[in-house]
Amino acid sequence: MLVKIDYIPKKMAIAQQNSTKQDILQLLLKQGQATAHELAEALNISPQAIRRHLKDLETEDLIVHQPVPAGMGRPQHVYELSQEGRDRFPNSYNQFAISFLDTLVETLGHEQAGSLLRKHWERKGNEYRDRLGKGSLQQRVAKLVELRREEGYMAEWYPIESGDAHGDTHSQFILTEHNCAISHIVTSFPSVCGHELEMFAAALQDCQVERTHWIINGEHRCGYLIKAQEV
Repeated sequence: MLVKIDYIPKKMAIAQQNSTKQDILQLLLKQGQATAHELAEALNISPQAIRRHLKDLETEDLIVHQPVPAGMGRPQHVYELSQEGRDRFPNSYNQFAISFLDTLVETLGHEQAGSLLRKHWERKGNEYRDRLGKGSLQQRVAKLVELRREEGYMAEWYPIESGDAHGDTHSQFILTEHNCAISHIVTSFPSVCGHELEMFAAALQDCQVERTHWIINGEHRCGYLIKAQEV
């Protein structure tokens, strides 16, 4: 008696794997973040299979993960698209922005164009300040990171020094951005990135903001030290 064996050609198997990986990228693009379990449920595949795909995507630098506390057990890994992952999806925003800035410089000259860009980042900083509200410095830093994530920056923060004797607040924080949402623009116009420090200073006027790391200098992240000003 002959037994029929289902056989999937190698090329077809690879195509299926690539299709699943693309589904993962699309889901992360829509949701922003997700755990392996959430992705497995959404795509109706096993957790073991989803973890293999996630490992491949991380190796390809298309996604990154960060640990998130999960009760008393081991922290969960939450996955997000990297900038390279986002670049997999077609858009013309970067090309339009670079073309617009080129036209701006040609029309106004470098000095006036630079002044206009500086004004834009000042306004952005003021918008941030209004949205951060009047909470504690920790609350405002956390809110700022939330706003940056909404804009495509893979941002995080953590305190580095206790503030008062009661331990209720912190006086210093590190804000880190592991990707740059305007990296293509910065390559052509590095001065744009320079205004970011001024923008954070405008958003947190009662603080000192210092740059600690800079992607444009070849480092893998941008980092900022935020310190409450002594009264």
